[in-house]
Amino acid sequence: MSGSLLDTSVLIAHDEAAALELPESAAISVITLGELRAGVLMADDESVAQVRRRRLAAVRAAFAALPVDQPVAERYGDVLAIARSQRRAAKATDLLIIATAAACSRELYTLDAAQARLAEAAGVPSTVP
Repeated sequence: MSGSLLDTSVLIAHDEAAALELPESAAISVITLGELRAGVLMADDESVAQVRRRRLAAVRAAFAALPVDQPVAERYGDVLAIARSQRRAAKATDLLIIATAAACSRELYTLDAAQARLAEAAGVPSTVP
C-alpha cells in the first residue's frame, strides 16, 4: 500500500472539524479538484465562494493530485460493474475516486460509509474515521 487517497468528503469536513486526523501519506484524485471547483462555482454567496476558493487552493498546494489515466479507467470499469451487479446507486465521481485508489494501490479514506462499502466490495481497503 502506498498510502491513502482522500475522498472529497474528508477535505470538506477537515475545514469544519479540526479534530479530524488525516493520514500521514495521502494524495487526492483530480476528480476531487473538480468537485471542489464545482463547490466554488455553486456557492450561494461571495463569502462562501471565497472560503471554498481558499480550500481549493490549500488542497492543490498540500496534496499530489493523481490523474485519471488508462489504469484508472480500467479499474473504473471494474468498480462500475460491481456497483451495477449489486444494484448499488453510486455517483460517477465516487466510482472514479475508488478506481483511482485501486489503480494506485492506495487505501480509500472517506467519511462516506456507502462509498467505503463499495470500495471494499471492489477489493480496495478503506477507512471511515
